Amino acid sequence: MNETNSSWFERAKQVIPGGVDSPVRSFRSVGGTPYTVRSGKGAYVTDVEGNAYLDFVQSYGASLLGHAHPAVVETLREAVALGTTFGAPTPGEVLLAEAMTSRVNGLEQVRLVSSGTEAVMSAVRLARGFTARDKIVKFDGCYHGHSDALLVAGGSGVAQLGLPDSAGVTAGAVADTIVAPYNEVPTLDDRVAAVLVEPVAANMNLVAPASGYLAALRAECDRVGALLIFDEVITGFRLSLGGAEEYFGVTPDIWCFGKVIGGGLPVGAFGASRGLLSSLAPEGPVYQAGTLSGNPLATAAGAAVLDLVSGEDLTDLADRVERFALGLRDAIRSAGIYALTPTAGPLVGLYLAREETPAPLNFAESKELCGNGLYGPFFHEMLRQGVALAPGAYEILFTSLAHSEEDLGRTIECAGEAALVLADL
Repeated sequence: MNETNSSWFERAKQVIPGGVDSPVRSFRSVGGTPYTVRSGKGAYVTDVEGNAYLDFVQSYGASLLGHAHPAVVETLREAVALGTTFGAPTPGEVLLAEAMTSRVNGLEQVRLVSSGTEAVMSAVRLARGFTARDKIVKFDGCYHGHSDALLVAGGSGVAQLGLPDSAGVTAGAVADTIVAPYNEVPTLDDRVAAVLVEPVAANMNLVAPASGYLAALRAECDRVGALLIFDEVITGFRLSLGGAEEYFGVTPDIWCFGKVIGGGLPVGAFGASRGLLSSLAPEGPVYQAGTLSGNPLATAAGAAVLDLVSGEDLTDLADRVERFALGLRDAIRSAGIYALTPTAGPLVGLYLAREETPAPLNFAESKELCGNGLYGPFFHEMLRQGVALAPGAYEILFTSLAHSEEDLGRTIECAGEAALVLADL
C-alpha cells in the first residue's frame, strides 16, 4: 500500500463515516486532507508519510505530559500484563479517585466513567434526581459532549461544522435545557436543577470568565437551591493542581472531569460531596453504570500523570504559556494581521482579524472572529512549516509540559511567517 495521508483517508472513508471517528478531525472547516498520525513522542507527532509536526492538539488536552511519556508507557506495560478489563472493582480505580479527591477542595467522592460526555450526562441526571427538578441552564458556545440535551448551542465541532444543534435530537430532548449567554448571570427559579458551565470556555476558542462571574453563578444557584456544575473536562488538573476551584476560589456542587485523568486513555469522572453522591445507585435512586468504567489501564495511566505533575509544574507552564502567547500575538501583528491570544493559566486561544478588535466575551462575539475565514489559510501554512494546530478556529492551543522553550520559540517564528502569507491573500 502507498503510505500517504491521502490514501489512508480514502481508505478510512470507505469504512468510517466521513473518514473520521470524531468530526473535529475531518478538516471540514479548514479544507484539505487530514494527516494520519502514526506515532507521537513528547511535543511531536509523526504521520504515515514520516512528516513530524510540533503538536498543539495533544489529543485536545488529554496529553498533559506530552505523547508517550516514558513513565506512563512503563506504567501501562505493567498494567496491561495484569489484564485489560474485569468488570469488577480494582485497586487502580481507588488510587485514582484518592489522587483526585486529595487535590480538589470539596471533592469528596468520584464515579469513574469512560468519557467526558458520559461524565456530564451522568452529572446532569444526578442533579435532576437530587433536586427533583427538570430544568438545566447551559451557556451558548460551551460544549459538554454529544448527549442530546446538551448539544443545543454547542461549541467545538458543532460550531465548526456550522450546525445549529444536531439532527436526530428531538424537541423534547432539549425542552428542559435553557441557554444563556456566557459571562452573563441568568435569573433562575425553582424549576432549575443545575447550572452547567465551563469555568473557562475553551470550545468557542478561548473566552475567560469575567471577574466575579463564577462567584455570581454560585450565588444565584444558592438563592434558588440549584446545583452548580463545573465541566472541567479541559480545565481539570491543568488550570491548576486543584482545577478551577483552586484557580478561581469558587466551589461547585458537582465536578466533571476527563482528558488529563486518563493519561491519554479514554476516561471521564464526575464527583461531589458524599451526601450528594449518596443519591447514586447502588446507594440511591439515580442509576448510572458502565462496563468499562474504572478501566485498569486508564486509571493506572491517569494516576501516574497526577503523581508526576506538581502545582509548581503547572505554574511554570502557565508562565511559559503567557510569554508564548505574547510572542505569538506580536509576531502575527508584526506581519500586518491583528491577533488576540487570550490566556487562562496554561490555556491559550488564538483569534485572527484584519483590523483591531476587542477580545470576545461570549459566543456571539467569538463567532464573528472565528468565522472570518482567516484561520484556515493560517492553519495550513503552519502545518506546511511543521506546526500542527487544531483543524478548527473554535479550538484552543494545548501546550504540554513536553513543549520546550525552543519549541515555543520556533512556533512564534512560524506564526510570523504564516501571517505574512496570510497578509498577502
